[in-house]
Amino acid sequence: MPALCRDCLESFETGRRCPACGSPRVLSHPELFELSIAHMDCDAFFASVHKAMEPELADKPVIVGGGERGVVSTCCYIARLYGVRSAMPAFQARKLCPEAVWVKPRHDIYTHVSRQIREMMEELTPSIEPLSLDEAFLDMTGTARLHHAPPAVMLARLVRRMEEEIGVSGSIGLSHCKFLAKVASDLEKPRGFSVIGEAETLDFLSDKPVSLIWGVGAVTQQALSRAGIRTFSDLRRWDRKALHDRFGKQGDRLWHLARGEDARRVSSRSPVKSISNETTFQADIGALDALQGHAWRLAEKVSDRAKDKELAGRVVTLKLKRADHKILTRRHALEEPTQLAQRIYAEAAPLLAQALEAGPFRLLGIGLSELVPAAMADLTQDLLDPKASTRAAAERATDAIRERFGKDAIFKGRSIR
Repeated sequence: MPALCRDCLESFETGRRCPACGSPRVLSHPELFELSIAHMDCDAFFASVHKAMEPELADKPVIVGGGERGVVSTCCYIARLYGVRSAMPAFQARKLCPEAVWVKPRHDIYTHVSRQIREMMEELTPSIEPLSLDEAFLDMTGTARLHHAPPAVMLARLVRRMEEEIGVSGSIGLSHCKFLAKVASDLEKPRGFSVIGEAETLDFLSDKPVSLIWGVGAVTQQALSRAGIRTFSDLRRWDRKALHDRFGKQGDRLWHLARGEDARRVSSRSPVKSISNETTFQADIGALDALQGHAWRLAEKVSDRAKDKELAGRVVTLKLKRADHKILTRRHALEEPTQLAQRIYAEAAPLLAQALEAGPFRLLGIGLSELVPAAMADLTQDLLDPKASTRAAAERATDAIRERFGKDAIFKGRSIR
């Protein structure tokens, strides 16, 4: 059976240890050198970046987040041993792991490190589909002739290089389709490398819960459970037409995935579906003027990201989380897409005022969705608001000033409420 040493990258026949370097980190599988669809997922990415920046944190539990009323953005695997998890309220995480080192998020650094990793992946293949800063699909089909090595070897080299040059580890999932590659990357984290071959697909999936499928959340699980579907083997007992009749288009998707069939290609041009930003307050806020100040700052951040990506959105979304953690969402569709902060705020502000009675709130978010190219945005002169074009021009001028002199060079009084 083909085998690979994940430390020295030696290829050999099955063995418990590498014959070249003696390492026990040996990966063996009948289809190891035949599969080419991979998913790479960094291990506790944000926390790993901080540990790489500050080596003295290496053996300590690290939690990325901040504030008594905040939440855990992510945490290292040492902190997870204490029961700390992402999205957990900060006060609960502090009780579970009082000795943890808390660090504030540094998104500028995360973006920089993500770009470094992306450059490494681009040396392997042009077919890369990022899912976030810390994970991506890679299609390595046809690259063996270029690299004079099968995809499995090059992927093992990628994560080894990430650790050596950046200090961030990653886990690899290798299979014959995207669905199973992503499933595989979660099997042995951290520093994992798992393979799901085509021949073993049905046996592997048989007893797995349907929650393994993307998009099958709590509501869908309940609907499937009512139909007696809890595992993949349950799902495979259903006729394709019966699944479609009961669950619509989702049923047809489930029928294929139950058999490990996923025809989606790895696409480097997967469109961004939404742009959003949110903030968690140190203390619950119920005052409209204070909430409006936060809403304006979030609208500016969303606008900046939209402009940077040369996108605009047709729908503005307001997200609020109450003190009891109940989430309220309000949406408003625009007659014309926009990327302007002033317009995003103008649409979100009335939604915020209407929801005020449900407060106070611990979290506020602003989002833009149904995205289109920026060239389609903010074209029409609003006859009911003749000053709209003047404000748009002023915002563009503000953007130019900030680009030249920094983000704090100019700002609206509204943002310091």
